[in-house]
Amino acid sequence: MIKKTILNSGRIRCVERGFSFIPHRFLTDGFWSLLTQYELLLYFFLVMVGDRNGLSFYSYDKICTLLQIRLDQYIQARDGLLGNDLIAFDGTIYQVLSLPKTSVKISKAAPSPCKTRQPESVGNILTKVFMESNRG
Repeated sequence: MIKKTILNSGRIRCVERGFSFIPHRFLTDGFWSLLTQYELLLYFFLVMVGDRNGLSFYSYDKICTLLQIRLDQYIQARDGLLGNDLIAFDGTIYQVLSLPKTSVKISKAAPSPCKTRQPESVGNILTKVFMESNRG
């Protein structure tokens, strides 16, 4: 087992006004591999901006601007998160839900090309999403 030690004691994270977290089950129970890049981006954004109950109320145009995605990409991502039972949305307010007992796979028209490759870091995925949105 690897013994973990603090690398930079002057920069230890601490909980201040806001706090966001993603349970480790998100990765180990297959939710990570279930989602598209835009679904991941939107999910992480909603986790980050949500209050202690996972509630937030950003408008779709503000979300699209901040995430640098098109409206159709936002709608597909939002609908994917709703279909996978990860968020609730009433037309105004979003709620990031506790993870379901098991991941739910919605059938997609074509398999994702990412499924045949090695896993990627969050940084690489977000960089690709941002680069793609700047081109389109």
